[in-house]
Amino acid sequence: MIARSTLYTAKGGDTIQALETARGLVRNGIAVDLKLTGETIHYQDYDLLHFFNITRPADILYHIQQSGKPYVVSTILIDYSEYDKHYRNGLPGIVFRLLSSDSIEYLKAISRRILGTDKLMSLSYLWKGHRRSVKEIVKQAKLLLPNSNSEYKRLKERYGCNGNYRVIPNGIDPALFSFDHSIKKDPNLVICVARIEGIKNQFNLIKALNNTRYTLMIIGSPAPNQLTYYRECRKVAGSNIHFIEHLPQEELVHYYQKAHVHVLPSWFETTGLSSLEAAVMGCNIVITDKGDTREYFGTDAAYCEPSSPQSIFEAVEKSASISAGPGLRTKIISEYTWQQATLCTIEAYETVIN
Repeated sequence: MIARSTLYTAKGGDTIQALETARGLVRNGIAVDLKLTGETIHYQDYDLLHFFNITRPADILYHIQQSGKPYVVSTILIDYSEYDKHYRNGLPGIVFRLLSSDSIEYLKAISRRILGTDKLMSLSYLWKGHRRSVKEIVKQAKLLLPNSNSEYKRLKERYGCNGNYRVIPNGIDPALFSFDHSIKKDPNLVICVARIEGIKNQFNLIKALNNTRYTLMIIGSPAPNQLTYYRECRKVAGSNIHFIEHLPQEELVHYYQKAHVHVLPSWFETTGLSSLEAAVMGCNIVITDKGDTREYFGTDAAYCEPSSPQSIFEAVEKSASISAGPGLRTKIISEYTWQQATLCTIEAYETVIN
């Protein structure tokens, strides 16, 4: 398994997905090594390569060119363009408004290399560009592994792919996230578990709940390149807003258990992994209406418009006024666990290798 170089230093949902998938496969007797893209890999030791994040094609191009091995891709296709084009501040915002989505991602990749925050693994990415690189990876992949049918549909519409795919659901660990019905929820406690960065939209969430009856706990560390955004969030936050650094999942259980509402008002989500975790712990869910979230949460969540603090507030009010029913918890435990994801991944591997 090969993932981005910042998988551990800038932890996100893909960090959990990669680690939990690897653990599940090992428990099922499959030899797995999880490598960062900059590590030296002895390709001859492996039957199959499994990549994460199609939005970082330079990482993938290098290894498929060097290895000649069959590969699958957990696409995790996040669309940053609405935030980048309309709500990002400063010079990047001005420039990004003039560019296509793929050109924006190309410029970001080059910028990370120039600033020294990440490597550019494949020089061919420079002349192929972002869009052509993604299309090449998708075309040559033995199997694509999106987190939902909705994600694959977006991938197909954007890059014209017609390859085979298998949905691998995102999941939770039911042994870890075990809801205790005897512990009373705090009706005014709202939490948001996410890395602090523009696309997660904590700024508008703060504006929505500032100086209200709610206590908002924002749990997560700022993304390394979004410290200015983090400082803006801290600056506007009222006395009812609290910030807690990134916590391991074992420590999140306490906050999920006490909170009545979990909010993820992002500009885009493929799933919203923390929303799955919160929901199985009895939280009512407020989530963005951008991305693939409806395939997971259906009518069991309140949806908000990320650009509107008023919409976010109204969705929180709606969720805070009702008790969480068992329907979504039951659905998650039966369909969205890491064990389910592991079994689907094994079937995908067998299809490729056979």
